[in-house]
Amino acid sequence: MKLLNEYLREKFGCKVYKIALNGGFTCPNRDGTLDTRGCSFCSAGGSGEFAEDARKSITEQIEDGKCRVREKIKEGRYIAYFQAYTNTYAPVEHLRKLYEEAIRHSEIVALSIATRPDCLPEDVIALLKEMNRIKPVWVELGLQTIHPATAAAIRRGYDLEVYDRAVSTLRAAGLEVITHVILGLPGESAEDMVETVRYVCDHGSTGIKLQLLHVLKGTDLEKEYREGRLRVLSEDEYMGILRECLRVMPEHMVVHRLTGDGDKKLLIAPLWSGNKKQVWNRIQREVIEECVLQNEK
Repeated sequence: MKLLNEYLREKFGCKVYKIALNGGFTCPNRDGTLDTRGCSFCSAGGSGEFAEDARKSITEQIEDGKCRVREKIKEGRYIAYFQAYTNTYAPVEHLRKLYEEAIRHSEIVALSIATRPDCLPEDVIALLKEMNRIKPVWVELGLQTIHPATAAAIRRGYDLEVYDRAVSTLRAAGLEVITHVILGLPGESAEDMVETVRYVCDHGSTGIKLQLLHVLKGTDLEKEYREGRLRVLSEDEYMGILRECLRVMPEHMVVHRLTGDGDKKLLIAPLWSGNKKQVWNRIQREVIEECVLQNEK
């Protein structure tokens, strides 16, 4: 497996930073098409708390994002990351307007588009393929788990076969696919989580994001947690599960995330995850370095 920063430097030859954009989308799990409550873990912001202001144009959002990271990236370039809600869930001409505005920006080197596998009709695939001829396009799919009981419990709203078809179609169109997996979902064992990661690696995804389950204010998980029906992972447990997940990844897999940030204003649990620096240092020391040493043996 390869970590994202290494992959980006190899691909683009410089430091590359993601700018999280908000295209003003919604989701079929929120607008009544499938449900109105969203997935049980999803915040009111559609996992886009760190995205830019949707009231601004895409160009304005990119410029604001550049200002936020100016001290971190002085000579690099940027990925336009459409993050909040479901970013292919709109008429194709509306999508074209947003994607083109982002991809034509001189300092953007790629698009990354977060969406659901059940929101990729043929005309949207064709548009993504067209954009990919201009600059690289990555499609990020929210799978979270391969286990049907868990998928039903979190109200994901589609079957595993839908994910499989989406990956196959996107790869046939020449697009990179990044799959999101949540570690610590209700009722799942460490073996269940590793099984999901192994499945993702074996079924066409070129990248993976591993996300610790966060309990956020205003979600169904908050209610379950406060009622004592939901147990979250300890820091030690998470480190152990990460190690096992990395061990089953093939050499070609690009790891785009090994944890995640819950907005501290919304974070209920696990509170240890709020110390980003401490958690990342421990991942570096106890997970990444150990896996590198094992691969060298």
